[in-house]
Amino acid sequence: MEPEQFQETFQRLETEVQKVIVGHGDLIRKVLIAFFAGGHVLLEGVPGLGKTLLVKSLSHALGMSFKRIQFTPDLMPSDIVGTEVLTENIGRREFQFKKGPIFAHVVLADEINRATPKTQSAVLEAMEERQVTVFGESHILESPFMVLATQNPIELEGTYPLPEAQLDRFFFKLLVTSPTPAELREILKRTTGTESDDATKVLPEDSGKLVNEMNQLLRQVMIAPPIEDYVVRLVHATQNDAQNGGQPNGYVKQYIRFGSSPRGAQSLILGAKIQALLAGRFNVSFDDIRQIATAALRHRLLLNFEGQAEGISTDQVITDLLSKIQQ
Repeated sequence: MEPEQFQETFQRLETEVQKVIVGHGDLIRKVLIAFFAGGHVLLEGVPGLGKTLLVKSLSHALGMSFKRIQFTPDLMPSDIVGTEVLTENIGRREFQFKKGPIFAHVVLADEINRATPKTQSAVLEAMEERQVTVFGESHILESPFMVLATQNPIELEGTYPLPEAQLDRFFFKLLVTSPTPAELREILKRTTGTESDDATKVLPEDSGKLVNEMNQLLRQVMIAPPIEDYVVRLVHATQNDAQNGGQPNGYVKQYIRFGSSPRGAQSLILGAKIQALLAGRFNVSFDDIRQIATAALRHRLLLNFEGQAEGISTDQVITDLLSKIQQ
C-alpha cells in the first residue's frame, strides 16, 4: 500500500462518518486513528451526545459487523463472551458453543462502568488477548477487532470505576463535549425533519486485508531518534517515583500518584505515525506527538488525594508537561 492510498481511505471514512455526526471532527479522527493502530477507545461524556451513533456510523462506513452491549450490574461474563449450550442432534446430546456479542469487529460497550469487576474482566481478556475462554477452551475473536467503551462522568450511583489495569488497555480516552449552538441547530435539522443521511460503506469486501495493510504501512513510518527520545522523556516525566531517578515535574510531584506505563509511549508513537501519514509525510514530527499526547495519556495518570481535592484534571498535568519538556 502507498501512503496516498492510506490517506485517501482514511479521509473517505472521516467524510462518511461526518455525514451523520455533527461536529466532533477531532473525535472522529482519533477514533479512526485508534482503529487502524489496532487499539481500543474509551469515550467519556454525558448521555445524549451521540456516542452510540458515532460507533454505529463508524461500523457502517467500515462495512464490518457491529454489536452493542448495554452494561448493567446484573450482567454476567457469559452474557458477553457466550456459553456452552446442550443441544440434541440425531439422537445425540452434545455441548455447542454459542457466541456472545463480543464476537464482532466493532463492539460498543455502553456504560461499561455499570458492570461488576467480574464482568469487566471478561472484556479485558478480549481486548488484550483478542480471544475469550469458556470452560477452559479458547475462542479467537474476529479480526480486526475494536472495543469502544462509554462511561458517564457525572453519575456515580450504581457504578464500578474501571481499575487502572483496564484503563491502561485503552489506546485513547476521548472526551465527548456538548455541541455548540450552531451544531445543535444542525442536529435538530437532521433529526427532526424529513431529511436524513446514513454512512455508506467505504472499504471493499476484503476489508480485513486492507486494514491489515494499513496497519503494516503505518509501522513503517520513520521516527527520528530525537523525537523518540522526546517521547521517552515525556512518558518518564509522568512518573512520581524516586526510584526512576531525576526530579519529578512540579505538577506531577504535587498531584500525580502513578504515571503512564510503556503502553502510553506505544500509543503516542503509533498515533503520531498515522498523523504523519495523514499530513502526507513519512516521518513523525514533534507536533504529531503533541497532538496525540492528551488522548494517549489522560487515562494513564492517576491523581493523588490532593489532586482530586483541588479538582485538578490529568489534562492540566499533561499540558504543563508539554510546556516544560524541551524538544
